[in-house]
Amino acid sequence: MSTTTSLTTSYSGAGGKEYIAAALLSGSTIENGLITVKPNVKHKEVLKKVSTDAILKDASCDFTATSTLTLTERIIEPKELKVNLQLCKADFRGDYEAIDMGMSAHDSLPPNFADFLIGHVAGKVAQRIEQNIWAGDASTSGDFDGISTLIAADALLPSGQEIAGTTVTASNVIAQLGSIVDAIPSSLYGSEDLNIYVSQNIARAYVRALGGFSVAATSNAGVGSQGTQWWNGGALSFDGVKIAIANGLADDTAIAAEKSNLFFGTGILNDTNLVKVLDMSDLDGSDNVRVIMKMTGGVQYAIAEDITTYGITNSAN
Repeated sequence: MSTTTSLTTSYSGAGGKEYIAAALLSGSTIENGLITVKPNVKHKEVLKKVSTDAILKDASCDFTATSTLTLTERIIEPKELKVNLQLCKADFRGDYEAIDMGMSAHDSLPPNFADFLIGHVAGKVAQRIEQNIWAGDASTSGDFDGISTLIAADALLPSGQEIAGTTVTASNVIAQLGSIVDAIPSSLYGSEDLNIYVSQNIARAYVRALGGFSVAATSNAGVGSQGTQWWNGGALSFDGVKIAIANGLADDTAIAAEKSNLFFGTGILNDTNLVKVLDMSDLDGSDNVRVIMKMTGGVQYAIAEDITTYGITNSAN
């Protein structure tokens, strides 16, 4: 059975050859290096955690074990995912791309549309992977459990590092980000790879707040006296902690963690960019064209105690 195809063009000879897709939410977490990527995970991989108590003790002449070392583990298990589309070439023979299919009865999908379709499918997959990394739910087809889903069910998250959220605006974003920083464990503050991963709406509110005019914590003219035009997409930080925009996070949520504590596991990372377009005419004599992608993906963190959440309700503590 073919994928449902709806063509609403009015073909009356050669015509426009550009297809325009809606803006895609880019897979910024992986693309911008905001998470530790673990490739070549065929089935599952163990993440080892090491913890010790106080290791420095008073000296003596004898060797005396000075600490308790605890080794625990978490499992990252990428989920198998796929894209399967099937188009019928007959649907395009009455369309304005028909001339590009060739004059033979043994024609092919219009090349211009095929190129567009490859890019569109890859982009939509990147969008879904981005959403999955942060807020995916493995019970939903096409999803794996995201970081916020996993941490929301982890009793090891200290209750003091679970910050109740609210609707974030330019007027309160300074106070809300401050509550996150205040809850970050002292041992992590100042860590080079510590980030506050924020949703898009929190990032927008923060940018607007730093533009001034409506927030008492900033000057009326904002950063550099440039008002709301101060920001051009550069780096953001708050109280010395880097701000990372995580497009996949739900509105009004944030997670503070070290990049080295967050992992994305997959078999081969390039699988998320490999789109196969198969013309079935030489195989079964049909007019069908199949679009196929196969990949694996999953996330995990190593140490729950080193994570601070905002606006994510933990059901386990």
